[in-house]
This record gives sequence, C-alpha cells and structure tokens, in this order.
Amino acid sequence: MALAIFDLDNTLLSGDSDYLWGRYLVENRIVDPDLYDQENRRFYKEYEAGMLDINEFLHFSLKVLAAHDKKILLEWRKDFIEQKIIPIIPSKTRHLLDKHRRQGDTLLIITATNRFVTELIAKELGIEHLLATDPEEKEGQYTGNFTGIPTYKEGKVSRLKEWLKNRKITLEGSWFYSDSHNDLPLLKIVENPVAVDPDEPLKLYAKNQGWPIISLR
Repeated sequence: MALAIFDLDNTLLSGDSDYLWGRYLVENRIVDPDLYDQENRRFYKEYEAGMLDINEFLHFSLKVLAAHDKKILLEWRKDFIEQKIIPIIPSKTRHLLDKHRRQGDTLLIITATNRFVTELIAKELGIEHLLATDPEEKEGQYTGNFTGIPTYKEGKVSRLKEWLKNRKITLEGSWFYSDSHNDLPLLKIVENPVAVDPDEPLKLYAKNQGWPIISLR
C-alpha cells in the first residue's frame, strides 16, 4: 500500500482541462471570444515553456468565476465536463487507476488547474483526494482571487507536504505520474517517478535518470 499521485492535464487526460475550459467559455460566448482566446493561448504556450507567471494566469482564469452567479457556473461546468472532458479520458487511464486500487494504494490528484474546474473530473475518475489551486469564496460566491499556495511547480511539493502532515501516509513506495517538466520538483521526491506521454524536456530528463516512460493514449 502506497501513495499514488497523478498529475491531471495531459497525464490522466489526453488534453488540458484548464485550456479546454477557456475554449468552452469562448465557444459559448461567455467571455469576449477574441480577447480571451488570445490570452488563453498565450498562457498555455508559457506553461509549456515553463515560463508561466502562475499569479497572473490565475487572476485571468478566475475572473470569470467572479463575474457570474455560482448556480449558473455549476450548470456550465456540468455541460463542460460532458462535452470536453469525458471524451478525453483514455481507457488506459482507468486501467492504471484500477491497478493502483487493486494494490490498495491511496490515489491523489495534484494539479495546478483550479478546484472549480477539476473537482468533478476527480469524481468522474473515482479519485477521492484532490489538491488543486483553490478559488476564494465569500458568502457563497467566487471573488476572482485564490487562497493558499497554487499547486504549481514547487507549490505542488509544499501542498503535498502540508496534506501529509495529518495523515498516516508517507512517501515510502510513492508514485507520481506526470507529462510535464514543470512537475520535476515533485517527480524528484517520490520513490517511483513515471513520465506519461512526456513533453520533450521531461522525456530527456526521464531517459537520463532511467525513469519509466509510458503512454496512456
């Protein structure tokens, strides 16, 4: 029995839920199509290059939550999951998760994508534990800000250590599956790092370290 940690976007999913949420907003004209799409693409490229300013991106991406009533946001999210997310869950993802369940492992998703977007995805995958960037709420409505440490790069390590404090779980025998070089800080501290459909920097690093490289697509 061990802790099995999973990145979400482009790892368990064959796409990026944060980016696709932006596409959903654009396609349904919930946001200004041209301006939002341009910024959404810019931030995604910066993420791929490892140069994303996470604070700038979060203020951009969470702004839409503050602009609408929570009830309608939840309706949009349900539609988004059905339209954009369920079709990009590979069957191999479900098989991998089932393998770890059969081993008695504790499953945990750690993702930079905010909790509003990802909590239903975790439920769809049957994963109880989720660490994600937390949007701030006041009086039942989102403010457009976030609370705590964003789960990005070294922030994933900080949030994981905080999560482990009050649990009888350690990193002994632990696994972490990720596609991105942005996750190297966490990949380096688990006992079993696995590169999943990795980007080029992670692929090169994994080969040099002798880490397993797998595909779920």
